Amino acid sequence: MNFRSMFAWVALVALVSGCQTTSVRSAWFDTDFAGPPLRKIVVVGNVNSTADSRVLEDTFVEKLRAAGVEAVAGHTVRLDEPGLPDAAFDAAVLNTGAQGLLLVTLLGVDTRTQVSTTMVHGGMGWGRGSWGGSTRMMVPVQQVRQYDIATAETKLFHVQTKQLLWAATTTTFNPRSVAREAPAFADLVIGQLASRDIISSK
Repeated sequence: MNFRSMFAWVALVALVSGCQTTSVRSAWFDTDFAGPPLRKIVVVGNVNSTADSRVLEDTFVEKLRAAGVEAVAGHTVRLDEPGLPDAAFDAAVLNTGAQGLLLVTLLGVDTRTQVSTTMVHGGMGWGRGSWGGSTRMMVPVQQVRQYDIATAETKLFHVQTKQLLWAATTTTFNPRSVAREAPAFADLVIGQLASRDIISSK
């Protein structure tokens, strides 16, 4: 089974089972970062709408605090204001006292199609020979299924130096809503950061 076929099969399994999963497709971290782990992070989301972005930020804040990291949602310090100048954005981030800035951006949602052919029992086919028996015929049936893939980019910066510490691209199969997918997504990202000792954890 080649890679493309395997990818399509995994996507199909996720669709049939009704299981929406988020996974890391690519990731990078600064191997020169020697710590100490970040203890306070401000989270800024950029997804479908202002409301969805705030839900995402609040979810990350809740999950970070549960992991022992102090966190601030960007919308609570007006970082989601339209047209906010870069200088004002930077000042607002600094004023939070956060050591890290976590930016989460939804890159897009793609609808993909999976076409498969299955052999099924068809009508009766008369056999040959002295008994004149009959056999079941197998006929091909084509099945077409569609599934969505949401792609997001997440970056963590050191506030004082504006140095990029960690970045990842993730995909979510068949996302239902930001509110439903955000908790598992946040757990995945926080787990990655904690495993690299980029953030402090309990």
